[in-house]
Amino acid sequence: MLNLMEVVAGFGLGGSCIAMFGRVGGGIYTKAADVGADLAGKVVQDLPEDDVHNPGTIADNVGDNVGDVAGMGSDLFGSFGEASVAALLVGASSAGIYAAGWGALMYPLVVSGAGIIACIVTNYFATDFFPVREENDIEKVLKTQLLVSSLLMTPVVYYLSITLLPAATCGECVGGFVVGNVCSSPLKAALCVIFGLWGGCAIGFITEFFTSFSYKPVQDVADSCRTGAATNIIYGLALGYKSVILPVFILSAIVFGAHTIAGFYGIALAALGMLSNLATTLSIDVYGPVCDNAGGIAEMCELHPSVREKTDALDAAGNTTAAIGKGFAIGSACLVGLALFGAFVTRLNDAGAAQAVDLLDPITFAGLLVGSMLPYWFSAMTMKSVGLGQRDGECRSGPSSDCLACMQVPATAPSRPTRW
Repeated sequence: MLNLMEVVAGFGLGGSCIAMFGRVGGGIYTKAADVGADLAGKVVQDLPEDDVHNPGTIADNVGDNVGDVAGMGSDLFGSFGEASVAALLVGASSAGIYAAGWGALMYPLVVSGAGIIACIVTNYFATDFFPVREENDIEKVLKTQLLVSSLLMTPVVYYLSITLLPAATCGECVGGFVVGNVCSSPLKAALCVIFGLWGGCAIGFITEFFTSFSYKPVQDVADSCRTGAATNIIYGLALGYKSVILPVFILSAIVFGAHTIAGFYGIALAALGMLSNLATTLSIDVYGPVCDNAGGIAEMCELHPSVREKTDALDAAGNTTAAIGKGFAIGSACLVGLALFGAFVTRLNDAGAAQAVDLLDPITFAGLLVGSMLPYWFSAMTMKSVGLGQRDGECRSGPSSDCLACMQVPATAPSRPTRW
């Protein structure tokens, strides 16, 4: 069975590779097209937003789909596949879960399937019981869907845990099963999933709190514009740095609690729980670019101004709630990384090849320093690619330019990070 789960691990690796190129390449295309179209249209040619005479507008609208829809979807799919693989691999290493049969082994996948059904029910529930009557209701209805899906999943997770996972005595572990060196139980496994489920909601809402104009942090940043752009940039950076404090504490609490009661299996289940309502989370995130494209099409077709006012209201709410999806993506990626590391360590323990890692060892410490530097190097390359792409797009974008040429310029930008 372990060999089967190791084969499945290749599925997670493939999903991660595609997710990286989809997320990074799509993000570079999105921002290069967006910045290039705005500079060429608004600054150089003095055209309004999404004007039909600006061919870069088409590239801008396409970029929203590439980065915010395909990119985010591939990112969350990669995290989802990796979390499932980690839970399956660690679970298969437990003698108690293995002896309980196929149902206990497939418990992580059953939880994911139940999450899809819960999200479908949530979709009908939210639209029927929480209709949008005014502009302020849009953001509330979107956030309500996330809460309702989490509420529906909580009792379902408990029922699936006590039904599928073993509760027999295994050695010194009474009423449960042993995972690694930790004695766990169906109730503890359910708690791990619930930790991740509600921890993801908390991270999403905290991210939304720091990015929505409805709350004071963003209002303070807007007020700082009174003294110039420099103050606004300083306030914005300070707000961004401060916004990571609470999510890190939440992730730390999830990791500590899940590992205490179920070992690395608990961390994998927590990551899976955070992604169990992925359908609702991804729908909320995709809502923003859909409304943005609708507004762009309305402007290019020269529809009545009232149509653009409605699409702008929808787009504003979508941009705010899109932060929830980004919070889920980052939080789940952190848990998934720990879950995969736990699966690796568990497999080494089974093979009798595990060794302790000494952080005071010079080679280990040097590796930590190099690893902490890599995100900055990678970010520098991607940001430079955006700048090069928007510069070329700006040079080619104008009232007499070809739409296809404007779309092809930012499409070449994602390949530039590999060159330097």
